[in-house]
Amino acid sequence: MSRITSLAVVLYLVGCHALPFAETTAFGSGGAEGTTGGPSTVSTDANTSTTTAAPTTTSGAVEMSTSDASTSGSSEPVLSSSSGGILPDFGDVAPIGCQGKVDIIFAISAEFTMEFAQPRLLAAFPEFAQALEEELSGFDLHVLVTDSSFWWSMDDCSLCQDAADCDPNGMPDLCGATIDECDFTLGAGETFSSEEPDLPAAFDCLARVGWGGASPLPFDSILAALDHPLIETGVVLNGPGGCNEGFLRDDALLLVVVIQDTYDQHSLGGPYQWAKALYAVKGGDEDAVFALVITSDAELSPSLCFPNEPPALAKNRLRLFGENYLKHGKVESICAPSYGKFFKETAAQVAALCDQFIPQ
Repeated sequence: MSRITSLAVVLYLVGCHALPFAETTAFGSGGAEGTTGGPSTVSTDANTSTTTAAPTTTSGAVEMSTSDASTSGSSEPVLSSSSGGILPDFGDVAPIGCQGKVDIIFAISAEFTMEFAQPRLLAAFPEFAQALEEELSGFDLHVLVTDSSFWWSMDDCSLCQDAADCDPNGMPDLCGATIDECDFTLGAGETFSSEEPDLPAAFDCLARVGWGGASPLPFDSILAALDHPLIETGVVLNGPGGCNEGFLRDDALLLVVVIQDTYDQHSLGGPYQWAKALYAVKGGDEDAVFALVITSDAELSPSLCFPNEPPALAKNRLRLFGENYLKHGKVESICAPSYGKFFKETAAQVAALCDQFIPQ
């Protein structure tokens, strides 16, 4: 019984000139049966109110008793068990938190216009990793990198930057690369964890997705990587033997990072559907998902990308997603000279979500 309910019972007895407490209780009336002491009395005047409780009662599993004002200085009721012991106060039960576990998926555009942005991303990652390590107790990351498309963009050895890397007998004959089905699967990515001895070096290697590839499908790729595509394909990437096996964890926060200097005109659905699908990945928990979107600011004024031009009339769906549809989102300009600040601020916000996270 809550404190408010207990006080309400006392006020009711005072206001209605009730029978002695042993005869009339909050649980009904039944005479003096089950009591071993005399009745309670209540006296009031205009300025004071005191209550004297019956010594004991055995008529209920949980009962209300009040302390004598002369000994405790208070007439506030407390809960006790039928055996006479005070019920324990368990206090506030804090959520278990994410315990440092964060699954991070990077969707990096490989369009030909991304040549200027990818080096800035690579330069920012060490700051990001350090900030996460400082902010998160436990620091247990899973990182997946995808280039937002399913095309293998090279056609022949002539595209190799270094002719010495070309292996005409390779599989295929593309700079000696060996590729498999995952290289042609939308949403499949390269993964690594914070157990890597050199985390920035691992990211530097995998995040070099290049530029000159197909038009990006960032949210088609992200949702496929998380096994929640808007159109079911039957492909399970996170299961045993899948391209992304071991990446996604039920007891980790999900951080989505989109790096794209153009509008997303090709992903299926729209910002509302993208947000709902991401929430579904985490069992509907809107506080288990955070997104950092670094994209064009062409529709803003002033604009870093197009400082001398009027704002674009078309809406950037990536911006709408991060600002209007996702509960926890952050959108920044891809034309900023560096991205380190964006990632450090993201780390702090993710840490705050981690503290209140309740695993599935």
